[in-house]
Amino acid sequence: MNHDKFESIRWVLVKTSHPGNVGSAARALKTMGFSDLRLINPKIKDIAKHSEAIALASGALNILESSQESSSLSTAIQGCPLVLGLTSRDREFGPPALDWESARTLIQETVMNHGEVALVFGPERTGLDNEHLALCTHRVWLEANPDYPSLNLAQALMVCAYSLRERLSEAEDLAMLANREKLAELADPAAVAAMLDHWREGLEAIGYLDPSNPKKLMPRLQALFARSRLHKEEIDLLRGIAKQMLLRK
Repeated sequence: MNHDKFESIRWVLVKTSHPGNVGSAARALKTMGFSDLRLINPKIKDIAKHSEAIALASGALNILESSQESSSLSTAIQGCPLVLGLTSRDREFGPPALDWESARTLIQETVMNHGEVALVFGPERTGLDNEHLALCTHRVWLEANPDYPSLNLAQALMVCAYSLRERLSEAEDLAMLANREKLAELADPAAVAAMLDHWREGLEAIGYLDPSNPKKLMPRLQALFARSRLHKEEIDLLRGIAKQMLLRK
């Protein structure tokens, strides 16, 4: 199998608290052939250099050393037409929900069409919040015991890495992906988020959105656009509308 398929997947840990989980995540990724680990606002600065992270990484020190630590989830997912937020909690708003099996199929299709994928995992105690999920194209859950669905962060990452390696090894024939949208035409979530900010400003300018009492207008619009899988040219169109709203201010 072409190793580039493994390199097309980014593993993004948001606000991780425990260095041991970062080390265990690095070990899981290396064991399954992945390498792109990104750390967003960890609770401990330079968490990948912590002694506990190094100890639990075992022979995967190179994954820790090459990991990227930053403060911006938006930057970490830039250029990814498929961004999956792993969470067991149901949400009233946010991106469409997918089970892991369906998500694996989307990931396979994306990487086989030379697209980048980001898998986003939240803090150990609270999971992903709505702000982070707003930057995801889908919300994904792992099938587990309904009476006890909780997985340790490193365990969840290992389950995903193992089953993804299995799926990516199954087939390489692009014919199975006929009639799929060209991934290069899809807007990444960061572009959608920027467009929504532009729309919020425009809607306030024309008096449709009251900033002191916004209710649920913007979350509803975010959910609508998330279901639509917007293309880059559609982002340009929607931003053009927002610009006209602002001109009427």
